Amino acid sequence: MRSRLFWAGAFVCLAAAFSAAQDPTKVEPRHYKLDFENDKVQVVSVHYGPHEKSALHEHPGGVVVILTAAHLRFTDENGKTREVFSKPGEARWYPPFHHRVENLGDTAYDAVYVGIKGMSASNGSKDPMEAMDEETKKIVAQLMASTKQ
Repeated sequence: MRSRLFWAGAFVCLAAAFSAAQDPTKVEPRHYKLDFENDKVQVVSVHYGPHEKSALHEHPGGVVVILTAAHLRFTDENGKTREVFSKPGEARWYPPFHHRVENLGDTAYDAVYVGIKGMSASNGSKDPMEAMDEETKKIVAQLMASTKQ
């Protein structure tokens, strides 16, 4: 009986460690810094130096606001790659996803990611509008409007 309890406890600890390890602020604190968090959103500053790469991590669905121009390569958990070019002031929606990032440029890349809680890649994608309450919808709309000015 003790053996079963031990292995059940070990499994729970490993599962918790694995799920926490996907959080970019925990896996990649060099590239991701938590700026703000509540029960609805997680606001994360993103910084990659020239040619820096990340480990595999996960983001909930959310909006990224680009602060500096960049040429990035995203590689998902299946090895599929996608190159992205971004300009300062752009705001883009991303569904929940697991990926690695590589800054292909010769300059640093900076952005802010506003992740919507409850929209993780692990629990399946949800309609972004359903996942946000009215207050969060207003915050995201204001953030996107301010980047277009």
